Amino acid sequence: MKSLWDDVDAEKCNDDLDLRVYSSQLLGLDKSLVLHGGGNTSVKITQENILGEAEEILYIKGSGWDLETIERAGFAPVRLDHLVKLAGLPALSDPQMVNELKTHMTDASAPAPSIETILHAILPYKFVDHTHADTIVTITNTPSGLKHIKGIFGDELVIIPYVMPGFDLARVCAEEFRKQGNHRTTGMVLMNHGLFSFADSAKESYERMIKLVTWAEDFLQDKNAWQLGVSKTKIQPGTGADHGSAVIGLAKLRADVSQVAGKPMILKTQQDENTLAFANRKDCSVITQQGPATPDHVIRTKQLPMLGRDIDKYVSAYKKYFKQHSKNSKAPMTMLDPAPRIILDSEFGLCTAGGSAKDAMINNELYLHTMDIIQRSTKLESFQALPSQDIFAVEYWDLEQTKLRKGGKPPVFTGEVALVTGAASGIGKACVEALLAKGAAVVGIDLNADVVTLHDRVDYRGFVCDVTDEKKLAGVLEKVTLAYGGLDMLILNAGIFPGGANIAEMDMSEWRKVLEVNLTSGLQLMHLAYPLLKLAPNKGRVVIIGSKNVAAPGPGASAYSASKAALNQVMRIAALEWGVDGIRINSLHPDAVFDTGIWTPEVIAARAKSYGMTIDEYKQRNVMKVEITSRDVAALAAEMCGPLFAKTTAAQVPVDGGDVRVI
Repeated sequence: MKSLWDDVDAEKCNDDLDLRVYSSQLLGLDKSLVLHGGGNTSVKITQENILGEAEEILYIKGSGWDLETIERAGFAPVRLDHLVKLAGLPALSDPQMVNELKTHMTDASAPAPSIETILHAILPYKFVDHTHADTIVTITNTPSGLKHIKGIFGDELVIIPYVMPGFDLARVCAEEFRKQGNHRTTGMVLMNHGLFSFADSAKESYERMIKLVTWAEDFLQDKNAWQLGVSKTKIQPGTGADHGSAVIGLAKLRADVSQVAGKPMILKTQQDENTLAFANRKDCSVITQQGPATPDHVIRTKQLPMLGRDIDKYVSAYKKYFKQHSKNSKAPMTMLDPAPRIILDSEFGLCTAGGSAKDAMINNELYLHTMDIIQRSTKLESFQALPSQDIFAVEYWDLEQTKLRKGGKPPVFTGEVALVTGAASGIGKACVEALLAKGAAVVGIDLNADVVTLHDRVDYRGFVCDVTDEKKLAGVLEKVTLAYGGLDMLILNAGIFPGGANIAEMDMSEWRKVLEVNLTSGLQLMHLAYPLLKLAPNKGRVVIIGSKNVAAPGPGASAYSASKAALNQVMRIAALEWGVDGIRINSLHPDAVFDTGIWTPEVIAARAKSYGMTIDEYKQRNVMKVEITSRDVAALAAEMCGPLFAKTTAAQVPVDGGDVRVI
């Protein structure tokens, strides 16, 4: 492992807290050290309080912050003297500890201090770094882990047997540090958990961490347990009329997981040489059923992955696990949902479930690291996780569950997936934004390449796609299913509006082009999407972006008006055919939405002329004299996919400010 420390960058830091931020971010950059909120760092600083008195303050990473992106505001300041006194108590309950930490902060607006705050306080060093280094977890999760650690590090590390994080761990660390610590001590290893380094400078503490991890890497290299062989076997989802049985299989798996979870779930699939080779190992049923690489993973990943697709078997085993370990609880316990979060499948590879696209992505990264840890532990000796009762204690530890409960009620479309056509601009772009705001994972398609970079976030994917190309549409749905697990909502928005032309002067090739884009492509996508919509956990929803011209066509717009009217008729037929599957489909009929791509200056001028109006008169011709924007249409389109329209299908709603002819 290479040090990323740069003296030039470090010199830009104004004080010790800046240095703490800098070295924390360096640790966070290496995913083999910390993942998604994992790890902790702290610094002890003398500050003057409001009374002019000097106080020792421990600045420690606050709950909810990632080391990779942490800033000064991410550190919670807690009075050090009080923490040291707390460490001397014979016992301290979790609620008491949390209260003491919060009430002895010097900044009420700071995040909640880490549950390991007292542990950081008792270590007699200015800078303290704590990671969950993959190499350390690899070595300690073996039957001879303690022997290996002693052999690698000698007396440079204080070695702590596994103790659940919190006050008891801090007390044990204090006792063991007094017993084992010496002038050579540079760190501390928590068996089956992680690694500490410390020093009186940020640079030395950071570089000690790098040195210790490098020693562990070298040990694994020497034992031929570092390099992992990869099979070249690769299985791809099939394609065809139903996009292949694999894609439908993934959507069915997502539906099953969602049903057990009691809410829609995102299912991310990674199907490559590494994941398929791992899922097809002959010993997969042994090495993956030991437990997580480190206990804190369990609050996201559950204790064990599901092998294959027998979810009933998995649920039964989880209920047995809960019953076995909850019977010793002093207070009644409520079982969490028993749905798997990690799925290993011989055909799909690695599937990770989460309540959102971000959660599914985090679980994916956690288990990719776990796969490497398991395989290296197996090459070294054998993978041996902590006993299930220790894992259960963390999974049902209220302090850990609190982390996941923060944030209040989730947005209405959390865990659901939407596809929007014509998403690069206008109404389509606004629909993407509205659906994202309501918690959906969204896929946008458009001929315009801007659709790819519309949003840089894990819950958005953009693809360049010609909606008239059936093969490319099927390919997009395949990518949607691999990324998110299926499809819940479809917004058919893509369309073209040619310049005005009366029937007598019409170019028939233009007529055919308009019908292909505005009508046939919509029907084609509905046909392809139907098997996925049918499997949507909350039932599928489709919104057709129609036009005022469906009810009130205008002269010179026969191709556009006819195509929109025909698609509206398709909507009505689909409502009749798909109602039995719980799929609802409705139309919106906007008019004069001039911030869309189809309303070029030339088109506006032509349409105004066909009505015998000036451009300004044409733009303000609704009875309410209001401007209709893409966001107005998108807001209603998103609402039509929500619970307010749960019992409505085949509805046609105008968004036009009141058109006299429609009225």
